Amino acid sequence: MTRFHTAGPTQPTSSSGLSRRGLLGAVGAGLATATLAACGSGDSGGSGGGKEIVFMNQSRGQAATLKKLAHQYTKQTGVKIKIDDVGPADFLTKLQSSSQARNMPDIYSVVDGHSMAPYYKAGWAMNLTDQLKGSWGDTFRPATLKTTTFGADNPQHVKPGTYSAHWETPALGVFVNAAMYKGAGLNPDQAPATMSEFIDQLRKIKKTGKGPFWFATSLSNQLIQSYGSNYMSDEELNATFVGKNSWKSEGWRKTLQLVVDLRDAGVIYNGSIPNGNGDNPTVEKAFFNTQGVAAIFDGTSAVGVARATAPDFTDFRSFPLPKADDGTQTPRLVGGAAKGAAVNPRSKNADKALKFLKWLTAPDQQQAWAEGVPLIPSAQAVSSKTIPQQLTGIAAKISDIQLVQNQILEQVNTALQKGTQALVLKERSVDQVLGDLDAAQKSA
Repeated sequence: MTRFHTAGPTQPTSSSGLSRRGLLGAVGAGLATATLAACGSGDSGGSGGGKEIVFMNQSRGQAATLKKLAHQYTKQTGVKIKIDDVGPADFLTKLQSSSQARNMPDIYSVVDGHSMAPYYKAGWAMNLTDQLKGSWGDTFRPATLKTTTFGADNPQHVKPGTYSAHWETPALGVFVNAAMYKGAGLNPDQAPATMSEFIDQLRKIKKTGKGPFWFATSLSNQLIQSYGSNYMSDEELNATFVGKNSWKSEGWRKTLQLVVDLRDAGVIYNGSIPNGNGDNPTVEKAFFNTQGVAAIFDGTSAVGVARATAPDFTDFRSFPLPKADDGTQTPRLVGGAAKGAAVNPRSKNADKALKFLKWLTAPDQQQAWAEGVPLIPSAQAVSSKTIPQQLTGIAAKISDIQLVQNQILEQVNTALQKGTQALVLKERSVDQVLGDLDAAQKSA
């Protein structure tokens, strides 16, 4: 499934994603240099110009619905759409090689702001700001537009604007196996009121012999940012992300203590968290396919993955990450915008690709997305009745989305993911990880 961005005008908060953003660590650092160098030759570049529009697709869970909609569009307009199903594990690698070869698709999936920023800076994505000022933009939830717009002071130094359009409003939260919860004497339809209650539930599940809780290293920053909203406002979170506030604050210290509490309670499955390019698919497989773990932290797009890879397993629920017992703020979800696409402006098919993107994100098509995947649509006009039972717990709090203007810097994000791993494995203390984060921020 896809990963998520964190909230803010620099990207969907997600991802979720909220994918695979696990590739961020593998190619993110060198990606900017590679793609910027590739666009320096001055030629028009891109694979556009053929008789069909090429869409490079990253998602597994949404592939079937995308193909169905593409076929419908061809029947309506006569414009042929070719879906290049790359999948999450290889998407960023292929996108990078395509940009270096100047053979970019006409339209392509977007993932997190970290991974996409180099392409935006290199001119591989159309700035949609003016297009979204009219009736098209009015169809979206305001939070979707806000969290996908790069502000004037974004740390990625992308020219201010919006470079992607999205048909999904995601959020990250907890998914639980209803049968495993019932087997431990718990009610899966009643979300825990606090984090301490959630940890107690996970202890009970562990006593039944089931794996309690798991999350991917690549989503640990979203887990941390979600929990951080118990102690900090969106403005305070943003001040940390841009280097105005220190990571060595009491709010972040209490936030990272969550990882220690989960570790010391013995409720992290296998006593470690998976990492690498396939880390979140590994978590999802353990939950949806092999059903070896009772609860995971993931994004709403996971339901689409479940339908695509484990269609017979539907007995699961969701709820927002439980609030801190000592929180000073109303906790807010990391979310904003997930699945969407960018148009290659260098393509000779750019105008046709833009029309297709507008059509894909129109309310009528978003209804099809919501029912076919399923997902929480970004269009304001689509009825909430399309939301499946598995998502209603998170969807009930979808209005409580973080609106953080900027995202965590890439090198800080990497340090946070490594720090979370180190906390789980007892290799670093909370204070040491906070020091690592401050050092990463200052080196930016």
